[in-house]
Amino acid sequence: MNIHRATIGETRPLVENHPQATPFVLSRPDATVIATGRAATHPTSSAAADALRSGTASHVVGALPFDPNDRAALWTPDSFDITDGPLHTPDTPRPFPRITVDAPEPSTDEHLRRVRSAIEVMSAADTTLDKVVLARAVRLAATDPVSAVALLERLVARDSLGNGFCVDLSDAGREHAGTALVGSSPELLVRRRGGVVECHPLAGSAPRHPDPATDRETGARLLDSAKNLREHAFVVEQVRAALAPLCDQISVPSTPELTSTPKLWHLGTPITATVRDSEVTALDLAVAMHPTPAICGTPTAQAKDLITELEGERGFYAGAVGWAGADGDGEWMVSIRCARLSADRRFLHAYAGGGIIAESDPDAELAETTTKLGTMLAALGITED
Repeated sequence: MNIHRATIGETRPLVENHPQATPFVLSRPDATVIATGRAATHPTSSAAADALRSGTASHVVGALPFDPNDRAALWTPDSFDITDGPLHTPDTPRPFPRITVDAPEPSTDEHLRRVRSAIEVMSAADTTLDKVVLARAVRLAATDPVSAVALLERLVARDSLGNGFCVDLSDAGREHAGTALVGSSPELLVRRRGGVVECHPLAGSAPRHPDPATDRETGARLLDSAKNLREHAFVVEQVRAALAPLCDQISVPSTPELTSTPKLWHLGTPITATVRDSEVTALDLAVAMHPTPAICGTPTAQAKDLITELEGERGFYAGAVGWAGADGDGEWMVSIRCARLSADRRFLHAYAGGGIIAESDPDAELAETTTKLGTMLAALGITED
């Protein structure tokens, strides 16, 4: 494999010679990974982890599905480049087709019905379910094939931290053949550098406001919201529990802090730990933590069952996208604020979800998903009807 460590300003341009020739890209504030080609594919996360530990693979890149039992899209690339800083986007944006909203999936009425059903389940006297995350999508149509790279560059350029990802889902087979997932996730699932492990779960949100004073007040109310603080606590406790068998010196702040994107305020908790066994890779940590209550619910098994009952299969939305090296280092982001591009690149499905608890208001939950969809729709130059 060709492994290259570049510096700021040395980023090679992203090339997409064919609409389906999608490179793997993970853009983060401090570094960008670009991987191309396939030296080997790994149908499961365990197979990929074994390849890293045995030295068969120096790196693995790709995506984990929402349901850990589904086939992953993981592979060892031919070329693996790391560049300091976020992805460099061109001064002149690539040409981009006109995109329009085709239809919500499901309808807004159906999404409200699902939210009410979940609230009813969690309000029952004998319930064990504390939280479930329900999602919806918007189907979008393009006049010409959409370049995954061009969409990624648009998302990175709009994100103040330069967050973005692009991953080919073909290795998952079946309906995923030829498709790609592109997004700008604000949520770090896990990062390992040397022996240090970092996580930054997000749960609980409120829309940003153009007026600075109102915006600050919105953030302050979020920090004081009993509903959102409760939802956030579920996530933090499960992350702590998932790290405990693999890590020591787990440090969790007593209260969350505000994290912002252009569209939303989030409650976030930066968590650090020290990996106990040097053979535990970033991929192992990601698998141990996924899915968190931030994108599934708690208890996990009951929440996942209800999601399957109400939504059906999610595929790679609310999974994880990232990379891991044989030295254990790596980084995985939760795959939210994203869209799945069809194999012919003529259609996109943009996704958004929200955490539901017994005290949730269905109309407010619908509005939250609309705000979250704004990240993708704004990059595409459209607004949802």
